[in-house]
Amino acid sequence: MARRKLVYEGKAKIMYEGPEPGTMVQYFKDDATAFNAEKKAVIDGKGVLNNRLSEFFMVGLGNIGVPTHFIKRLNMREQLIRACEIIPLEIIVRNVAAGSLSTRLGIEEGTALPRPIIEFCYKDDKLGDPLVAEEHIIAFGWASQQDLDDIVALALRVNDFLSGCMLAVGIKLVDFKIEVGRVWDNDFQRLILADEISPDSCRLWDIETGKKLDKDVFRRDLGSLTDAYTEVARRLGVLPNNSGPVTRPTLIN
Repeated sequence: MARRKLVYEGKAKIMYEGPEPGTMVQYFKDDATAFNAEKKAVIDGKGVLNNRLSEFFMVGLGNIGVPTHFIKRLNMREQLIRACEIIPLEIIVRNVAAGSLSTRLGIEEGTALPRPIIEFCYKDDKLGDPLVAEEHIIAFGWASQQDLDDIVALALRVNDFLSGCMLAVGIKLVDFKIEVGRVWDNDFQRLILADEISPDSCRLWDIETGKKLDKDVFRRDLGSLTDAYTEVARRLGVLPNNSGPVTRPTLIN
């Protein structure tokens, strides 16, 4: 078998050239990072869980008409996806005050927001993915006003879908991050949901206890990240209820 061509390696995923033109293979790593990669660990099986959970959400979103890059899951760690031009923005949708929003504005963590708030960060690890305004995005040509209008509409649809999925299994969707890509059909541009949707990119709290079921478990040393992600997968029916934890973490020095 010919060796696949590496296209890009990030903190949590590796992208390979796909088997057909216009496709890529997305590989989910076990690496966990926080605080702009200042904290690192290898959590055995995390990539498997995120692959399955992202597939679950992408398929569900596709079924309600949200365009995504997802084509199919290839195996336990890989997905076949549509190649796209990633817009250099992280789109954050917040339903409850937490994380950097609470820190920046002095709002108590857990405060319900009057409506979903959408924030944009410029994707640049060296700069720490800084928060940017729509004026910056348009002025520097990262996206047009029409793109931003479409991105906001897409993000709110994703929020509605994810909130409903989580509420049904006793989980509060606090916030989440998505990325959006451009694809071209002849001369016509479309925006599609890209990257992943998993507990790596969401804040998820148990509705009754407030227990964290997302990467904050790793950020704040609150216990086993694998157990938290496994719990989300079990509740959503992605894993059978009698399945055990996937792994134990191994820290990187």
